[in-house]
Amino acid sequence: QVQLVESGGGLVQAGGSLRLSCTVSGIFFSRFDMGWFRQAPGKQRELVAFFTKSGRTNYAESVSGRFTISRDNAKSTVFLQMSSLKPEDTAVYYCNAHGATTGREYWGQGTQVTISS
Repeated sequence: QVQLVESGGGLVQAGGSLRLSCTVSGIFFSRFDMGWFRQAPGKQRELVAFFTKSGRTNYAESVSGRFTISRDNAKSTVFLQMSSLKPEDTAVYYCNAHGATTGREYWGQGTQVTISS
């Protein structure tokens, strides 16, 4: 059974920081591209950042320079370090695992991030 378990969400003031973690089980973690998505109320889910199995990273323009994605293949965990947080970063953040060769995709249950102004 594949599981993606996110943690680290919460309520912080604007300008603060949070670190999200997503620990994965049930798949060969190192073979998957890992990403963070978010969905704010009334909006579509959007890609925040991804970290491919080959080591390439990319960020949404809205978070570039403030967020950093990293992964620890030995611990099957992907992280999202978020700094200089803004109220518009408020959303449910989801971890995603995507098999580039198989096309298989898995999602975590989401963790709420709320930024107060």
